[in-house]
Amino acid sequence: MSAAPSLTPDHRRLQALVGAWRGEEVMSATQWAPAGRASAEVEAAAEFGGLFVTQRYRQTRDGRESFASHNVFGFDQADGLTKMFAFDSMGFFPAGPASGSWEGDRLVLQRLSPRGAARVTYMIDGPDGYRTHLEFKPAGSENWQDMAKGAFRRVSPSQTTI
Repeated sequence: MSAAPSLTPDHRRLQALVGAWRGEEVMSATQWAPAGRASAEVEAAAEFGGLFVTQRYRQTRDGRESFASHNVFGFDQADGLTKMFAFDSMGFFPAGPASGSWEGDRLVLQRLSPRGAARVTYMIDGPDGYRTHLEFKPAGSENWQDMAKGAFRRVSPSQTTI
């Protein structure tokens, strides 16, 4: 068996998402849910020596879970892009990962599906905070629509495995 690959700076950047987080989100009206406010909890951990970051997300509206996802982030050295595989409570099986790159302290990932395109932006606000912006462009449309904007604060220390 060969030695494990060494971590690149792009692998290390993903560690900013590791830890336990709580956030508040502003949801826009979409075909899937009405507009309103939500709270969310995120647990993220470094896996396989930091090559990947797994993230469990749980959103609550009106005292009930309204959405949940399990995401896996990694850096693809073959094409130089960050990837995110997302599985969620909507039940759509992803045809492939969201893909993108860092622009300063912003990670912008985009994914195509038969329903359209989704774009998520993670904006790192230092070691104890980040913001998110989720947008959707329906198939056949040229216009991006806001879906959700969130602000998250760290509630427990980073628990990296690297």
